[in-house]
Amino acid sequence: MRLVLASTSPRRRDLLARIGAAPDRIAAPDIDEDVRAGELPRAYVLRVASEKAHAVARAEGEIVLAGDTTIAVGRRILAKPEDEADLRRMLGLLSGRRHHCLSAVCVIDAAGKARTRVSDTVVAFKRLSQAEIDWYVASGEGMGKAGGYAIQGKAEAFVRFLSGSHSGVVGLPVFETRALLEAAGYQLG
Repeated sequence: MRLVLASTSPRRRDLLARIGAAPDRIAAPDIDEDVRAGELPRAYVLRVASEKAHAVARAEGEIVLAGDTTIAVGRRILAKPEDEADLRRMLGLLSGRRHHCLSAVCVIDAAGKARTRVSDTVVAFKRLSQAEIDWYVASGEGMGKAGGYAIQGKAEAFVRFLSGSHSGVVGLPVFETRALLEAAGYQLG
């Protein structure tokens, strides 16, 4: 069976390699990732991962894998920051608080059956000073990242507590992904 990764994220490719999975094809899904009115974080991340997987054409014998990650502070979804001001707002919300990183995976097997799983990781940031926020914003690392931070980079220094899947916070929970690929009949290396 051939594996199609419905993502252009290099982090997701690296995380797949950790479990012995190498995509045979990479496809960039084109979907609307805007949050719908009243949509809660878990439902949002599941919907987006599923829509990404279904947006990619699947040939005979192919398995499609898609993922999505979002940060939730209470019921608020922190998507990717729109600009530096939005990034500063997000870091202010995360400062000194626990939040949830929800990372969903959807795998569509060769027969067309879709399976999903969600990893829910609790992350707590230290209280951030204005100088730390300025430094992180200036680094540019948080732009394009859910919640405005990359735990595998400079923001790791802000994490005082983590309970759950570190790889899920990076962008693809490997435990859940492995289970879904095995259920789909994909042979891991």
